[in-house]
Amino acid sequence: MIRTLQLETPAGPVTVTASDDAVTGLRFGTESPEGAQPCREEEAGPLLRETARQLREYFAGERRTFTLPLAPHGSEFQKKVWAALRTIPYGETRTYRQIAEQIGHNLAFRAVGMANNRNPIGILIPCHRVIGYDGKMTGYAAGIGIKEQLLALETRR
Repeated sequence: MIRTLQLETPAGPVTVTASDDAVTGLRFGTESPEGAQPCREEEAGPLLRETARQLREYFAGERRTFTLPLAPHGSEFQKKVWAALRTIPYGETRTYRQIAEQIGHNLAFRAVGMANNRNPIGILIPCHRVIGYDGKMTGYAAGIGIKEQLLALETRR
């Protein structure tokens, strides 16, 4: 069974989706995937409750890494990109080109950008840590303002 849990964060509402075994989605906003069962935190399973706890710690500046099982759905290329995103340390950024080189597809930086845009598990798979080659903020599914807010949170020491 797929369940969703909505949380209020300093960056706005997020909706977390999970099976019994892994987090499958984290999106900004309150829209739940079709067929998912919305639940309140007190009735959510252990994984959703733990995800909520870790997200609260992250937004409080107390957590730098997440220790949650993730199961993003996508192509093999997308999964390679998302795995590379998880290696970007807290408080650091990489360019699309650097991610393309990391996964062995040196010229696929545009495809990396598209995979980044389709990341189904934002924050936990930190696509907000990817910036343009010139250091500028580039697209973010939840909006540039939220991307800037997440990066600012991570650079506060």
